[in-house]
Amino acid sequence: MARVPKNLSLEPEAIARGERYGERHGKNLSQLVNDLLHALPLERSAGAELSPLVRRLLGVAAGADADRESHRDHLSRKYGAT
Repeated sequence: MARVPKNLSLEPEAIARGERYGERHGKNLSQLVNDLLHALPLERSAGAELSPLVRRLLGVAAGADADRESHRDHLSRKYGAT
């Protein structure tokens, strides 16, 4: 596929980090950005596969109450009165 030039504005620290990473992995900054953009999902569908890390993080909050009092009650039951 043909490449299209595109100007990007990046923070100097991000550029330096990308260049260091690229040196270790044999890629230049353009290749890294290209790989990152290709890895992005086009859209999230109901059946989309989640990474194992995201699945674990979602499991932490599954069915949990979000209010502060419920959380305090949970901690009190788990660790004893505070």
